[in-house]
Amino acid sequence: MKYKNIVDNGKIPVLGLGTWEVGGHRSADYSQDDEIVEAFQAALELGYTHIDTAEMYGGGHTEELIGQAIRGVKRQDLFITSKVWPDNLHYADVLNAAAGSLKRLGTDYLDLYLIHWPNDRVPLEETFKALNELVERGQVRRLGVSNFNLRQLRQARQLSQTKLVCNQVPYSLFQREYVNNGVLEYCQENGILVTAYTPIEKGRVANNADLKQIAGKYAATPVQVALSWLVSQPQVITIPMSTNKKHLAENLEAADLELSEEDIHRLDQLS
Repeated sequence: MKYKNIVDNGKIPVLGLGTWEVGGHRSADYSQDDEIVEAFQAALELGYTHIDTAEMYGGGHTEELIGQAIRGVKRQDLFITSKVWPDNLHYADVLNAAAGSLKRLGTDYLDLYLIHWPNDRVPLEETFKALNELVERGQVRRLGVSNFNLRQLRQARQLSQTKLVCNQVPYSLFQREYVNNGVLEYCQENGILVTAYTPIEKGRVANNADLKQIAGKYAATPVQVALSWLVSQPQVITIPMSTNKKHLAENLEAADLELSEEDIHRLDQLS
């Protein structure tokens, strides 16, 4: 596994495990709990160490399932990210939301805590007052944001008392909004990670003819090529979601796939 450097001399895997819609959408789905916990445990055995989740996923149930899966795993070997929902961005609500996530995950701290979506109805100064306090308490190690545009990202960077780790946004070969709006370039210039979610467009990339041709050169899958293209870029990591053991293994292998400059340039031109 390759890593990228972050604040406080830390590092983060270039490829983590996304968990959206695992254990429910915005409310809990208990119908596949055993299978999901088994899939999470399989991911850990394969070598996944970064798990990305949120209080909103499954109405909190996803965090509970992760908590079950990581029991017995050394906490220092894991990098756990969670997110606070935009309805909970007032000062007291942030503190309560973080406490809820910690309880469901069964951990004393989060490695990274993000604002899930901006909420212009709540002053960002109030939100960061709580987030900075969580860092001071040691309940959160690092801060970041998600789905922030350039204006919002600049403001968040000013308000955070510790260096922002990332902006988590939709980014893939076919989704480049945050390239076009200047966020990616800003992050690369200021040492902020872009964490790409929905990196394989729910399987869309698997059927692209150009990707299939390039993948054939490396004895790889189109999905692996798409993931490798992302993490080959400065300040970009990604968090594909899967509970399929075969796909989990293939996604993880993509982190070590080295594409030629020619093929990276060719992929850069896709849209």
